[in-house]
Amino acid sequence: MARVGLTAERLTRAGAELADEVGFDQVTASELARRFGVKVASLYSHVRNTQDLRTRIALFALEELADRAADAVAGRAGKDALTAFANVYRDYGREHPGRAAATRMRLDPETAAAGAGVRHARMTRSILRGYELTEPDQTHAVRLLGSVFHGFTSLETAGGFSHSAPDSEESWTRILDALDALLRNWPTLPTR
Repeated sequence: MARVGLTAERLTRAGAELADEVGFDQVTASELARRFGVKVASLYSHVRNTQDLRTRIALFALEELADRAADAVAGRAGKDALTAFANVYRDYGREHPGRAAATRMRLDPETAAAGAGVRHARMTRSILRGYELTEPDQTHAVRLLGSVFHGFTSLETAGGFSHSAPDSEESWTRILDALDALLRNWPTLPTR
């Protein structure tokens, strides 16, 4: 074990790289042990099992993505912030498809509350303040944006848009324009 220098951090990073290569659902402690040329038992002093490894990868990916998003939106507002934020999600998903899938892993409430998912929600809500949305509409808008960013990127990286015109880049630009227009003109519910 000492010869390969296993640590929880090193295993998490290697697991994230493996996720990008083979898909997040295919990441196992056994496969990671094979990559390091060690027995699975050697990993268990650093990670409890495959579920623990996947949770660590999810938290790592959420943190990595939050850092990129924070850098991208710093000093921006309105559509400029929305576009920068959206582009970070799309670029991350294209560059790291396995890690992007990991960010959607269901985490227990305590783990989720301690992870960077909270930062993602705060950044999204900061962007939405520029559109003057209040609750519960702000929560609805957070869910809409997450669905669009993750959904579009998942379909695009799977090749879903490669068989027809127009180019997906044109669609992405139009979608961001439409989201900006929707957020500026958010529908209000009639009072009862």
